[in-house]
Amino acid sequence: MTKAITIDPAEAAHFGTLAADWWNPKGSSAMLHRLNPVRLRHIRQAADAHWGCEPNDYQPLRGRSALDVGCGAGLLAEPLARLGAKVTGVDAAPENVGAAAAHAQAAGLDVRYLAGELDLLAGERFDLVCSMEVIEHVADPAGFVRGLADALAEDGLLVLSTPNRTALSRVAMVSVAEGFGMIPRGTHDWDKFLTPEELTALLGLAGLRVTDIRGLSFSPARGFVLGDDLSLDYLVTAVRG
Repeated sequence: MTKAITIDPAEAAHFGTLAADWWNPKGSSAMLHRLNPVRLRHIRQAADAHWGCEPNDYQPLRGRSALDVGCGAGLLAEPLARLGAKVTGVDAAPENVGAAAAHAQAAGLDVRYLAGELDLLAGERFDLVCSMEVIEHVADPAGFVRGLADALAEDGLLVLSTPNRTALSRVAMVSVAEGFGMIPRGTHDWDKFLTPEELTALLGLAGLRVTDIRGLSFSPARGFVLGDDLSLDYLVTAVRG
């Protein structure tokens, strides 16, 4: 696996302070709780399409391995485990890994958690690699993407989500969401947001091919929804070659 220093210590420390409150749906991670069902639905649909899973199968990832990079306290890792995957979560903040492991144990779920860089995986490869709202927080986006690519199995599926660098995301995610306390202050640096074109280029340099880009937007009536509007946030699906 290609070694790269991608962890930004300041970012890891910021998210580490949120560990104890991560599973509180009305706490500092409330926005992630609202995002999670939409992201999980997209992952399920992408997996069904990629591997030909039965839509009504309660455990479509049975027999497959999954990696959640930047897993926080396990909000995505646990549902992936319930879908049948053998899940590994990696996070930059040891506090998050501790909270994730404790929560998984209490829920009776077998999820492996590791704190640190992706090279901790020592060449392991996974059928499904996910990294949600993480790349905008790393020190070396290109090195981070190479690490994700190195962790992806030959017939694997990669799913990323990240904010787009637009005027709308600056207003909605920084000025409004952080300004009014919906997201903890200091969570985002708008200048580090990647456009879909920039992220697609990084994935291409890492030997991956983008197969789908979906927008993630907010509707006052419906909450977070998937669609064609990429101006706020988006999800990218990619495969090898």
